[in-house]
Amino acid sequence: MEMEKILQKVKEASRVVATLKGGVKRKILREMADAIEKNRDYLMEENEKDLQYARQANLSPALVDRLLLNEKRIKGMADALRQIASLKDPVGRVIDGWTLDNGLRIEKVKIPIGVIGIIYESRPNVTSDAGGLCFMSGNAVILKGGKEAKNSNIAIIQVLQKVLEENGLPKEIISLIPDYSREGVKWLIQQDKYLDLIIPRGGEMLIRFVTENSKVPVVKHDKGVCHTYIHKDADLKKGVKIAINAKVQRPGVCNAMETLLVDVDVAEKFLKELKQYMEEEGVELRGCEITRQYIDTKPATEEDWETEYLDKILAVRVVHGVEEAIRHINRYGSGHSDAIVTENYSVASKFLNEVDSACVYLNASTRFTDGGEFGFGAEVGISTNRLHARGPMGIDDLTTYKYVILGNGQIRE
Repeated sequence: MEMEKILQKVKEASRVVATLKGGVKRKILREMADAIEKNRDYLMEENEKDLQYARQANLSPALVDRLLLNEKRIKGMADALRQIASLKDPVGRVIDGWTLDNGLRIEKVKIPIGVIGIIYESRPNVTSDAGGLCFMSGNAVILKGGKEAKNSNIAIIQVLQKVLEENGLPKEIISLIPDYSREGVKWLIQQDKYLDLIIPRGGEMLIRFVTENSKVPVVKHDKGVCHTYIHKDADLKKGVKIAINAKVQRPGVCNAMETLLVDVDVAEKFLKELKQYMEEEGVELRGCEITRQYIDTKPATEEDWETEYLDKILAVRVVHGVEEAIRHINRYGSGHSDAIVTENYSVASKFLNEVDSACVYLNASTRFTDGGEFGFGAEVGISTNRLHARGPMGIDDLTTYKYVILGNGQIRE
């Protein structure tokens, strides 16, 4: 009953936020950013409680890193809110319009989705990012974070809600559901009376559970089994740089590379050079049979090709050309982000057209698949769906539309 009362208030709050003008939303988002920075010490204190829990629970270093809030990341949260505030308000935008022979004017107009439920794990910055994006797009949001980030999420929500209340708005516009159990998730995703969209982002088991049990429409933010393919016509120095960045710049995130594919024609030279750098970064390599002819690695298994490690582990496979690379990615990949490194632009075009992923790259790291890097301010996640959104979901993807018909007494004969 307590959780249903929360959702009732969130639903009511959604009708309020949907009517706010863009200038009002921008002002409040900037105040939220200031409040995040002003409460930096408080947020870090609460985050330390979660870090202690994570260490006691023996979570992996990569997962602990996802959980961490330091001064840089808190500033990043505030900067993301300010960037969201700088974006053009999508609500009320006329995206198409035409006049019929009978004089009726029909306009297709962007509107908020309504109440969005977001289920996520570990990263507390998602709380701020998702709250800001939903607010700017005129939606109310109910957040369901993981228990490992409980104290951090509560603290962030308190900061954001205080700003809403100071502006005379219902705090439930950005809410956190106080249930961290699997039963709580199952209950939430069946509340189609109150929720209009569910966005799950997290591990494979969470995504499967939500999609199989939800009564509310779901946009999946699935695992990131991302690939980098080094073609025989690649600039190998560029390839090493890109591969290192894609794997180790931040290995515990969904856009980090998990599998490296290398053309057989350049495999020996490239892998020997790459191995030196990967060893310096503490990366464990797991290679196919051909890879192990050139460098010493652990043997890769079939399971390695479809595993999202979120850690300093990299699967390596030698392939015989772009066709085999594309087949491998489309079979084992998760439809997230995949890259080719080559100076051959006909090969590049084939790869970019035929790899079935939300984001495909030429001569760049997959680590750029990020709402902030794409100019969205932040994102509520990286959609691996085909409908209604794909890739980083910003404020435009958190809207739907309706038709507005303007007449002057027309009746249908």
